[in-house]
This record gives sequence, C-alpha cells and structure tokens, in this order.
Amino acid sequence: MTAPGTRVLRLSAGPDVVGEYEEKRSRFLAVLRRCDDEEAARALVADLRRAHPAARHHCNAFLVDVPGSSRIERSNDDGEPSGTAGTPMLEVLRGSGLTGVSAVVVRWFGGTKLGTGGLVRAYGAAVSRAVDEAWRAGRVMEVTRTPAWTAQVDHSVAGGLEGAVRAAGAQVLGVEYGRRVALTVAGELAVLGPILAARTSGGTEWESAGVATTENAARRRDVES
Repeated sequence: MTAPGTRVLRLSAGPDVVGEYEEKRSRFLAVLRRCDDEEAARALVADLRRAHPAARHHCNAFLVDVPGSSRIERSNDDGEPSGTAGTPMLEVLRGSGLTGVSAVVVRWFGGTKLGTGGLVRAYGAAVSRAVDEAWRAGRVMEVTRTPAWTAQVDHSVAGGLEGAVRAAGAQVLGVEYGRRVALTVAGELAVLGPILAARTSGGTEWESAGVATTENAARRRDVES
C-alpha cells in the first residue's frame, strides 16, 4: 500500500476503457478496469470470457496494491506461446504508472500466425491503445494520500486557525461546531503543528485522524515530464 504523502495514478471509477489493435486480420481487443484487489482483477477475465466466448484467447495482466503488503503483479498468456502476451501487457501497465488496474486482451485469430515477435508487439500495442484512450477520455486520476489530523479548539480561535491552515496549503476536511470546534484537516504535521501551537499558545495538539485520500484528474504531460 502506498504511504501517506505519495501520489499514484489510477483509473477513475466508471465503465471499462477499451483499445483495439489489428494485424494480419487478427483482432486484439484490450479492456482496462479499475480494481481494488486481486479478486476484482481476475473478475474481468471471467466477464470477458462470457462476453466473447468465441474468441481464441483471453490474456490478462494486473497490478494491485495490497494494504500492509507489497504490490501484486500477475499475467497470463492463456494458451499463447510463453511470454508473448501477458508479459508485454504487464510491461505496458508498469510503464503507464497506473496501479489498481486489470487488463485483458481478447484475441480473435485471423488465420495467419504472427510469430513470437508479432504477438509481443500486438498484445503490447493493444494495451497501449487502451491506456492512451484512458488519457484521452480524462479517466486517469492522480490519487494523493495525506495524513489527517483533528483538534478541538475554542470558538474564538477556530476561524483564524482554519484560515491559517488553508493559507499553508493544507486541506480542511471538516468543521463541527459544539461547545468547542472540532477541526479536521489533511497535511503534514511539521507544517500544521506550529500553526496550531501559535493559535492556541501551545495548549492544544493535533490528534491523528487516519489518512485522507483525494483524486484529481491527472495531466499526462505533468506525469511524463
């Protein structure tokens, strides 16, 4: 699982993303889906087998980050010569920067063998076109995980504290008014700590409130620069 403060790229929630490639009348249909675990990643294969039962191959690759563990990376050639389908698909996913993503390429044989080099090129190209379509359609999101904090402060200082937090570039997640004001924010403690100390004369400290996750549309030129 990615640590707080890091940024990763994911597909936005929504329909599958599709890309196609054709060579010597063999058709390669690549489908990308956002997935949060290995079970969901493998479900895409089953879905496409049901949708396209007449296709000869349903090759797949996926990348999934698991909380408290390392990333899971898997690929399968589904009857194609070893290393000619799943491996190039996985390499494209790695190069894309995406995580939490499953890719399946459905192949209809066109009657002419492509050879190992042709297969590697075709499967990789199909996934690349799907990735390009995800960018074109604005489906690639930059996900940021930031430590969240909460503090109980007097009404007399709440407004100024909220303004100072925003001015420092931190995110205000919520403000609850009661006998005191509960302010929940997302940002780095090294930045937020001195602000709270100054506003409360050191009488209040931030308490951990977990991790805040935000998603915003990514710009490809920023990622690749």
